[in-house]
Amino acid sequence: MKLHVSSRLAIFALLELAARPEQQLSVAEIGEKYGVSSHHLAKVMHVLGRAGLVRSARGAGGGYQFSGNARRMTLLDVILLFETLESQNHDPAVGELSEEGHALREVMSEIDDIIRATLGSITIATLHKLVRRQRERRPRRTAAAS
Repeated sequence: MKLHVSSRLAIFALLELAARPEQQLSVAEIGEKYGVSSHHLAKVMHVLGRAGLVRSARGAGGGYQFSGNARRMTLLDVILLFETLESQNHDPAVGELSEEGHALREVMSEIDDIIRATLGSITIATLHKLVRRQRERRPRRTAAAS
């Protein structure tokens, strides 16, 4: 499964904001970390704001702040703001009406259900813990190695 860029950016932005809920981060700060344009990220943040997952403050020192519940907000909740998760491997012109076509459609539907269930079981808090564990496992650079 491949997520749209907007979905990935939304997840990354929410991870950044949820890790520092008392701070406001600008689109430029978040965009710089992930190497994305501020313009594209601003559109994503607008959608997250309309969904009530972030709040924004304008002006100098303004930015975005996390306003959701990281322990309840799932990856599925975020992704569905930007895309549907229906199988893209569905071409009605190719064998759709055959028994094989029906069987394949049934299998693809089961896969869709598994994907939805998995994404619906992983919260922003869970993903944040995974990121922290990976950081802790990463070998530290010593002064001599620099």
